[in-house]
Amino acid sequence: MNRILLILLLFTACLSACTKTTDVVAQINARQAIDDKIITAYLKSKNITASVVDSAGTSTGIYYTTDSLGTGNALYTSSTSVTVGYTGWPLTNGALGKAFAATDNFHPSYVLGSVIRGWQLGIEDAKIQNGGAITLYIPSRYAYGPYPQLYMGLPANAVLVFHIILYNVTN
Repeated sequence: MNRILLILLLFTACLSACTKTTDVVAQINARQAIDDKIITAYLKSKNITASVVDSAGTSTGIYYTTDSLGTGNALYTSSTSVTVGYTGWPLTNGALGKAFAATDNFHPSYVLGSVIRGWQLGIEDAKIQNGGAITLYIPSRYAYGPYPQLYMGLPANAVLVFHIILYNVTN
């Protein structure tokens, strides 16, 4: 009887030691202040004046700089197709890391509703048009969140910077 009681006690102790949270919302909320500090410190250290993306009256923590607005008067929806050229870098330790994605001479098209939320909000808020170019500073909660993207070499909670050239907008 004592052995069974001891085994149950050890089993219970082992299970209670495994308290790592799987609550994604809690992980994202815990990371929010860290991401915001990383982005604002980088912008300040490089003397970059950036606009913050506003979504329904709330600051998102996504920042952008506009290199050029481009021409046209496209309206953006989740079904808008955009043809872009881009380069993406992780932002760590106050510096841009090695580029994890670049289109170089290839210009892919994406439906806006299928890209990361940071792109959706940033492109729409910046109001860039054909030929426009922006740089987005995206906190992890609007990119891949607590999920590592191993095929791109990105860890969980990666803060990302994208330079995007918009070649075409189709509604």
